[in-house]
Amino acid sequence: AASDKEREPLEAQLSELATRRQTMLPHLERLRDMALAGRKLALPLVNREIPLIADPWAKPELGSGCVKITPAHDANDYEVWSRHEGIGAVNILKPDGTLNENTGRYAGQSIPKARKQVVEDLDGLELLGDVEDREIELGLSDRSKTPIEPYLADQWFVAMDQLAQSAMDAVTEGRVKIFPRRYANGYLDWLSEKRDWPVSRQLWWGHQIPVWSKTIEDAKGREAFLASVDGQDGLDAKASDSLVHVCLRDVDSPHAKSLEDAGFVREEDVLDTWFSSALWPHSTLGWPDENPDLTHFYPTSVLITSRDIITLWVARMVLMGLNNLGDVPFREVCIHPKILDGYGKTMSKSKGNGVDPLDVIEKFGPDALRYGLAYLTTDTQDVRMPVQFECPHCQTLINQTVKNRELPRIKCDKCSGEFNTQWARTEADKALPRGAVVSERFEQARNFCNKLWNASRFSLINLESYGPAQVTDDQLAVEDRWLLSRLSTVTQQVTASLESYHFADAARTLYDFAWDDFCSLYVEISKPRMQDEQTRPIAQRVLAHALDTLLRLLHPMVPYITEEVWQLLGQAAPRRGLQEIGAAVESIMIAPWPEADLARQDTEIENRFAKFQATLSAIREIRSRQNIPNHEQIEFCVRCDEQNVQLIKPMEPYLGSMAKATSIGWGPDISPPATNAMINIAGMEIFVDLKDFIDVEAELARLEKEEKRLLGQIQGKEKKLANANFVERAPADVVQAERDSLALLQEQLRGVQAALANLRKKS
Repeated sequence: AASDKEREPLEAQLSELATRRQTMLPHLERLRDMALAGRKLALPLVNREIPLIADPWAKPELGSGCVKITPAHDANDYEVWSRHEGIGAVNILKPDGTLNENTGRYAGQSIPKARKQVVEDLDGLELLGDVEDREIELGLSDRSKTPIEPYLADQWFVAMDQLAQSAMDAVTEGRVKIFPRRYANGYLDWLSEKRDWPVSRQLWWGHQIPVWSKTIEDAKGREAFLASVDGQDGLDAKASDSLVHVCLRDVDSPHAKSLEDAGFVREEDVLDTWFSSALWPHSTLGWPDENPDLTHFYPTSVLITSRDIITLWVARMVLMGLNNLGDVPFREVCIHPKILDGYGKTMSKSKGNGVDPLDVIEKFGPDALRYGLAYLTTDTQDVRMPVQFECPHCQTLINQTVKNRELPRIKCDKCSGEFNTQWARTEADKALPRGAVVSERFEQARNFCNKLWNASRFSLINLESYGPAQVTDDQLAVEDRWLLSRLSTVTQQVTASLESYHFADAARTLYDFAWDDFCSLYVEISKPRMQDEQTRPIAQRVLAHALDTLLRLLHPMVPYITEEVWQLLGQAAPRRGLQEIGAAVESIMIAPWPEADLARQDTEIENRFAKFQATLSAIREIRSRQNIPNHEQIEFCVRCDEQNVQLIKPMEPYLGSMAKATSIGWGPDISPPATNAMINIAGMEIFVDLKDFIDVEAELARLEKEEKRLLGQIQGKEKKLANANFVERAPADVVQAERDSLALLQEQLRGVQAALANLRKKS
């Protein structure tokens, strides 16, 4: 039910509609009867009769309920005309955009001038009704920024009925699979309209349409000509009234000269770019001639393209392939998101708002460019990439704006140095150094590549005196079993992501594993073992195997670093493996894709290390927040249930070596030190005894902020669970998950409030 505030305008609108129904409807019904009787109206400015028609396009609830249409200059009006073809479609424009002879005294005027004159003339004849401002959607030319005026002209069309249906069947039957699946809907919706395809363009550049035409008035002469070419190889002919058209397969054939000698004239229009592009999958392989390349490479496996050309290119390649070769051009289509500038606009060379990949390579490296794009390209939305100019004098990044991206030169605010842009035209501007066009979105990728390189180099140093041999399960340390389990899990996840074209998922999974698990944890944990002659060999073999697998998983996204490290690994450990020892191939480019060793997967040990990593991070965060020097030993305790005690207490020695922290207790009944800093992680409260290190005020401020955050989340959960519609209609498991989440938040809040109370006693 509408609120009182909403009810008043709704009632007014209903009242107005009721009044219109009583006053306007009878008049409109009479006009409908007049239209059915074939009545006409006089167009006053040019003294021409136009037919009166009835059509659903006119909305009786708007204005007078009547509207004048111009079928030759409006898409919607053209649709009306297609339902009433007897009404005629008068073209009033010349190709140069001025009005033609059909407009009477307005002929030769520009569109803006003629519109103004028409209003004045209607007013002079006292035929001008109400004048009011209206906002309308107006299409503008991307380059000239002038309004686009629809223009009716003779064009060449391709009949789409059967072609479109075959392309639709290819997708609905699964012969072509589109990823993400939602984009198949747009493909099918567009083709289902089966509108004939206009393929002629009035341009200088393109494939000239291979059609020759001539008017043959004599019917017998036309029939005789058509009969003479019927069945001839390489050409086809068709008559349209007295006009005869001949299409040649080979424009360089002798038929072309014979036609021109007979008075036939070649069509000047060129083919639509997308018509020519639709032939790409097979024309590049030598079609229409049979050859081994065409047989072997057609159809190909996958097409990767942008969402904005699914109908323009993808659909048309499919229908062309089916028509010309009887098979689809590819089995799968991956639709990637568009990369937009920081303002959400499509990057374009003509706009000057694009990132130059060569500049990105120069600043961040080719691997950072490739990996950064993979990391950003989720399959759910387009990517916004803020664009910056890099000052060549001081390397400051200057945000690109709509204004400065069109300037020929820019002055750096930091160093006052000037540099030029792509718009530099004068010799003075060209003499300035060029400002690179980059984006800071690649910094994370560069940092990741640096981390990978440094960890790889450290690993290689520790592979000195490496010797290959089989490794049995009982020889593996707990951290080895964890790493091999994670390696198997990650291999399985990355493979599945790549097979389904979820590149961002693959990139992020590898980021987390390489950075957190391999570099920050395993390499650190294994350092003491590398110094021990007894434990060193096993640690080396596991390290070499893990690095080998990680490099192969990363190679599609980080090709250069992985190839370089692969060569170095080949020198340090030319034969490697845990169960089956084999020589590594000479290049990672021909190395087999790794397979997940499911027998290595261990959920319990992965959970243990996940808790360990969270605990380690919490202790390190407290040390950093309190500015405790790294060389200072600290004490900590963990309040948690017995299950977590059993899970993580065995990792206590690693906390000692990696966090320089000594445990003073674990379990549900732990009493925290009198002066402590606390962090809540899932199911555990971690207390660090700060003794002389604590900054009470800083810790109070942090805990108060955490208390406020938890209170807000709890309030939101309680409100959601108090909503009867949610509780009654949502799946039971979803409701229970909300209740469990609320209970956990309340437990965390109690811990934070207890810590606050304890600290407030000290302040």
